[in-house]
Order: sequence, then structure tokens, then C-alpha cells
Amino acid sequence: MVQTAALLMLASGAAHAMVNAILKSGGDKMSSRALIDGSSALFVLPLAFVVPFPVAAAGWLLASFAVHLLYLVAVIKAFEGADMSAVYPVMRGTAPVVAALVSVVWLGDPITITTALGIALVTLGTLLVAWWNAPDRRALAWALLTGATIAAYTVIDAKGVRAAPCALSYIVWVFLLLGFGVGALFALWRGPRFVTEARRQWRPGLIAGALSIATYGLALWAYRLGDVPRLAALRETSIVFGIAIAVVILKERVGKARLAGALTIAIGAAVLILAN
Repeated sequence: MVQTAALLMLASGAAHAMVNAILKSGGDKMSSRALIDGSSALFVLPLAFVVPFPVAAAGWLLASFAVHLLYLVAVIKAFEGADMSAVYPVMRGTAPVVAALVSVVWLGDPITITTALGIALVTLGTLLVAWWNAPDRRALAWALLTGATIAAYTVIDAKGVRAAPCALSYIVWVFLLLGFGVGALFALWRGPRFVTEARRQWRPGLIAGALSIATYGLALWAYRLGDVPRLAALRETSIVFGIAIAVVILKERVGKARLAGALTIAIGAAVLILAN
């Protein structure tokens, strides 16, 4: 079960990097996000008639919606201000340390020396990646806020998925709430601009919407099986995938510091996979 959770989180990290690459490559970021979240809600809508509403987790769903809304605004602002290879490592790498501390104190999840070492390596790798050609202060501030909100919704959703009758129940309803709620808010916010962007970006929006279900659905399933500190850090292997996508697809420059950071993150991930 422990190794299954680790593999689920690795797959989640890869899918997450692809979703963010699609978002970064799009024109209007808020319109793109509305398309992504709205399409993911449409994909899971049929399952709402099959799985029960997680009544015991209703409060966690509402809290998750509020934090995710702030998270999405922050990530959009960060991507508008800097390269993906500059801000993505910061936003993803700051989250596992905060999530680990909160989950140990609040959720009572265990943390071993090996897990702490893996988290430290992931964090060190993140700092190395972000050090070369660091983003400006405004973009950096949005990236740090993104990391804080990631840590917050990680702990909230870990608590929520454990309170639900089954993992699928919470996964379906969190995507419905976020997809239709955030998607509608962002679409209204952009107004006519959203219609223009929807016509141009509907194909990548659908692809990213499907990948969003995969990335966070796998993460929530993993949180139900294992401890949050280890799994939250392991998901940050998305940084390695993100850098590869930024270089190969987005054609961004990546120096030796970022490559060294990516290797350090990979080593940290290997430690976390082997941790029991």
C-alpha cells in the first residue's frame, strides 16, 4: 500500500507538470484556467449520479474551494510575471515543508528521519532550481503565496478525503465544486475575452481538464493510503517534469544550477519512495 501511494504520487506529479505547461503556453491565463477547470467538472459530472455526496466532508470541500480559488489566482499571476522554469519550482517546492509540519501537528501523521531527509533534498533541489535567473520580486511573491496555498489545500483535502465514505466520492465532488465554481467565476471575470479564448484554446483546455482529474485524483487517492508529509514532498517531482517540458516544449533556458536542482529533487524522490 505504501509503494502504491508513492507510484500514484509520481504519476500525479508528471500530469501536474503537463497541466501547468498547457496553462503557461496559453494566451489569457485566467480564461485558460476557466476552460481547464470547467472541462474537468464536465468529465466527472456523470459520476455524481453514481457516488454519494460526502456529507461528513462537506466542510472540508468548502474550505478546499476557498483555498483553491486563492491558489489559482496566485499561480496565474506568477505565470504572467515569469518563466515557468523560474516560478514553478518555487511554488511547488515550498509546499511540502509547510504541509509536512501542519500534517504532523494537526493530522498526527508520522514522519521518520528518512522521510525528513527526502523532504530536505526536495526542498534543497527546489532552491537550486529557483536560484539561477531568479524571478522578480512580484512574481516571486506570487509563487511563494502559491506554495503556501498548496500546503493548505493539501492538508485540507487529505483530511476531507479521509472523512469521505470513499476516495472517489470526495474526488468527484471536489472537481465538481472547483470546476463549475472557479470556472464560472473566472469566465465571468474575463467576460468577452473568455469567449474569444475559448474558441481558440478549447482543445488544449479539454486535454488539460482531463489531466487535472488524473493529477489531483491520483494525489487524493494516495493521501487516503499513506502519510501526507512523505507523499506531499514526493508529488514535487513534478518540478523535474516541469523543467523538462520548459526546455523541450517551451524553449526556455535552463542553466547548470537548475539541472543540479532537478537531480537533487530526483534523489530526494528516490529516498521518499524507499522510505517506509
